[in-house]
Amino acid sequence: MKYIVLAETYSELERIPSKLKKTEIIAKLFKETPANLLEAVTLLIQGRVFPSWSEKEIGVAEQLMIKAIAKSAGVSAEDVVKDYKKSGDLGLAVETLVGKKRQRTLGSEQLTVGKVFANLQAISEHSGGGSQDRKLDLIAELLSQATATEAKYIVRTVLEQLRVGVAEGLVRDAVASAYNVPVDDVENAWNLLPDFGEVAKAAKEGGEKGLKKFKLRLGTPFIVQLAEKSPSLKDAIESYKKVLLEYKYDGMRTLIHKKGEKVWLFTRNLENITAAFPDLVQLARKNIKADDCVLDGETIGLDRKTGKPVPFQQLSTRIKRKYDIEKSVEEIPIDVNLFDIVYLDGKNLMELTLEERKKCLAKSIHSVSGKFHVAEGLVTTDLKEADAFYKEALKAGEEGVIVKDLNALYVPGRRVAGGWLKVKPVMENLDVVIVGGTWGTGKRAGTIGSLHLAIRDAESGKFLECGMMGTGLKEKTQSERSSAAPRAKGATESEQDGSVTLKEMTKLLKPLVEHEAGSLVKFKPKIVIEVAYEEIQKSPTYISGFALRFPRFIRLRPDKSADEADTIERVKTLYGQQKGKK
Repeated sequence: MKYIVLAETYSELERIPSKLKKTEIIAKLFKETPANLLEAVTLLIQGRVFPSWSEKEIGVAEQLMIKAIAKSAGVSAEDVVKDYKKSGDLGLAVETLVGKKRQRTLGSEQLTVGKVFANLQAISEHSGGGSQDRKLDLIAELLSQATATEAKYIVRTVLEQLRVGVAEGLVRDAVASAYNVPVDDVENAWNLLPDFGEVAKAAKEGGEKGLKKFKLRLGTPFIVQLAEKSPSLKDAIESYKKVLLEYKYDGMRTLIHKKGEKVWLFTRNLENITAAFPDLVQLARKNIKADDCVLDGETIGLDRKTGKPVPFQQLSTRIKRKYDIEKSVEEIPIDVNLFDIVYLDGKNLMELTLEERKKCLAKSIHSVSGKFHVAEGLVTTDLKEADAFYKEALKAGEEGVIVKDLNALYVPGRRVAGGWLKVKPVMENLDVVIVGGTWGTGKRAGTIGSLHLAIRDAESGKFLECGMMGTGLKEKTQSERSSAAPRAKGATESEQDGSVTLKEMTKLLKPLVEHEAGSLVKFKPKIVIEVAYEEIQKSPTYISGFALRFPRFIRLRPDKSADEADTIERVKTLYGQQKGKK
């Protein structure tokens, strides 16, 4: 299969905003792809070379890419940088430079998908002395044989900046369409084994039956079950006949796979964190009785001096750590809270009730207090008992509680009707100032895709950053989304719709630009918006010392000036009120 087929597909996807049309294009590509290339094509169409859960990565920086482009195009690095500065996209820069070449290198063959995929995967294998030269040669080899269009997308793929608007949902729908199988079957298979290459191959060769044969695989993560929000504790415990309450920990969702002495660790986002948490690996080896199993739980970080939980933000510094791992183990010890077991010695336990799985879990581990144990829980349908447990969780510094149906099965990847409901304190909205942003890519190209938020220091008058937000702003107006009723007389479309689009927000912000550097923009602090968020965390990342977790846009506050935005003192007060902090 020629790589130009994939490159032309990228071009078509980049031009077309419609998700339905994109799905049709990808489905057509899948139909034309031989089974032995489906793994490569399903990854490459997402701009990846490895599955999201793989420890491997390409690891090529812009400077090395500039050298590779210069070498293959026969120009200086300065010429590449000059073109790069014009477009802000090395993919466009290489397209221009390769387009100026008179012809393809004499005697060179057309690139194939297999050749491109093999070279890109091989880049990750090189490390240590001389590795940069070997990586450069692998990239330059491809670029020297590529057409202008091919070179554009090879560079973008290596830099993980494909920008064609292909999310996992589109790939799922395209697999279903290409092989005429139900979307739910595709999703269920992917939830158990998140690799669209294998899912597509099973659908192509075995149809619905092939997809339904998917099982958990030790060493490969699955999409964990998630909880839905409940309006109140009362609503939550009244939702089920047999109720279990457990702490909702402010930690890291942790999947522990064990096969003999081999242990793998994954997060809910499919990140392989085995190397970053050798202490957890040792705890699992010593305290799991079963030979083969998959446990689900939450890992929290502890203050080394007090033994009390630290915010997830602090524990998260260990997740990406590649160096000085032993030092991080010492600085942030952990406590592993296990709440489920989904696989045990060759048996899939997802089809058992939670009550049955809990019994299996208790028999499968040695409990070590404060280090490796079953999560704190209470079986009750009494509201007073439940409320006391909820307050106990908050006092302990946790986020709240998860209310679980003891009769429910384990449902990977689902929030609705999955038998888990989360109850957390309702945080008050904040009025913040927009002080910066990042230009969007893909379907958000031409708009400010994410906003940098700040609160006010009443004493100095300065604005202190407290987070980034990309949620809550609409991508289209109401009239673009549907043929809605006429707006009220005198009302703007945003006022009528109760929302603001990315384009509208960008239009408001453009006159306020103070400085631009690449995709980053700095604005005069003029526009105030109201945001909701899940919680406030302490953070060394932002100058305010705090971060809003998952902020989302609620509304513009044109009635407020920047000097009326919420203050750092207000944020400190709210931080102290949440989760029983003082």
